[in-house]
Amino acid sequence: MNEGSNSMLKRLKSLKKFIGEQRLLPKIACVCCVAVLSACATDSSWYGEEAEPTIETTGAKKLEQIVAMQDRLDKVGGKLLISNADLCRKQLRNLLGFSVANKYSYSPALASMATETYGLGERLQVMNVIEGSGAAAAGLRHGDQLLKIDNRNVPTGVNAERDTVEMLSSIVSKNKPVRLTVLRNKARHNVVVPLTPSCGFRIELGHASNVNAYSDGSRILITQGMMLFTKSDQELAYVIAKEMAHNVLDHAKSMNNTRAASALIDNLIHTNANQKPSINASTLKPMSKKFDIDADTLSLAMALRANYEIDDAPRFWKRLAYRFPGTNIRNYTAQHPSTSARMDAMPQSVTRIKEIDKRRKALAVK
Repeated sequence: MNEGSNSMLKRLKSLKKFIGEQRLLPKIACVCCVAVLSACATDSSWYGEEAEPTIETTGAKKLEQIVAMQDRLDKVGGKLLISNADLCRKQLRNLLGFSVANKYSYSPALASMATETYGLGERLQVMNVIEGSGAAAAGLRHGDQLLKIDNRNVPTGVNAERDTVEMLSSIVSKNKPVRLTVLRNKARHNVVVPLTPSCGFRIELGHASNVNAYSDGSRILITQGMMLFTKSDQELAYVIAKEMAHNVLDHAKSMNNTRAASALIDNLIHTNANQKPSINASTLKPMSKKFDIDADTLSLAMALRANYEIDDAPRFWKRLAYRFPGTNIRNYTAQHPSTSARMDAMPQSVTRIKEIDKRRKALAVK
C-alpha cells in the first residue's frame, strides 16, 4: 500500500470517528422545528422573502427550463461524483463524463421543439461534458452526435438512451479507454475517452414541483421544485451531496426504504411536474435523527472536496426548513424532520471538516 493510500485511510478513519462523535452531542427536542428555528434566530435574513417555485407548463419556456435544469444537474452532480470517488469505494464505477439526448428524451409535446431549438433528431447528441472527466480531456464537445462506440453503431430512435446505456455498461466494465466516432460540423471525428473513477450514482431530474430530493442506494433524484429553490450551484451541491452521503452510508437499506424510494424515483422521472405522482412520499419512512446528522457530516466533506464552500450550509438548510415545513408530507423537511438537532450539530461539523480538508490538501502538496 503506497503513501497516498495510507493517508486516505487515515482521513476516512478520522471522518468516521468524527461522525461517531456527533452522536454524543446534546440534542434539543423539538415538537415544531419551524418554531424553534424562528425563536432561536437573532438574524432573520437567512430565510428571505421567496415566491413559490414556478414550473413552466408549455412551449419553449418549458423546454428551456428543463434543459437548463438538466445542464445544471449534470455540471454540479458530475463534479461531486468525480471529486468523491475515493469516498465511494463500495459504489465506485468508471465514468465517461458526458450526457446525451435525442428528440425522444423529451415529451411528445416538446419533441419537435427540441429538434428546432437544439437540433435534436434520431441520433443521440452530446448535451453536457463534465469538467475534469475523461470526455473533457479527450475534447468531446456539446453538439457532437454519437455514431459509433468501439466500432459498434450507436442505437437511434425512441429507446436510444436506454439501449446505449446497456451497450456502454459492458464496454466500460473492461476498464479501457472507449473509442467514439462522432459527427461534428458534418465531419466524422474519432475520439478516445479515458475512464474517470467516480461515485456510481445516477442523478436524475424529477418532474415534480414539490421541493424535495430522494435516494434509493444507487440513484439520486432532485425535483424541479428543489432545482428552483436552490439559488446557486453551491446550494444545489449541498442537496446532491446529502443524498450521495445517504447512499454511501446505505441508509435507504437500513431504513427499509429502498423499494419505496426506488418506486418513487421511477414515478417522478416520468410524471409531469404539474401532475400528482401516483406514488407519494408517505410510503417512505422519515429519516432518523442519527442517520441525518451522519449524512450531513459526510455531505459537508463531499461538497468541500468538490471545491464548494460549506460555511453557508447551515443557513441554507434553515431557509429550506422555514420555507417548506414538515407539515406538508411532500416537503423535504417532512422526510428529514430532525431540523433542530441537525442545526445544532452542523456548525461544529463545518469547522472540523474544514480542518480535515486543510490537512488533506497539505498532504497532497507534499
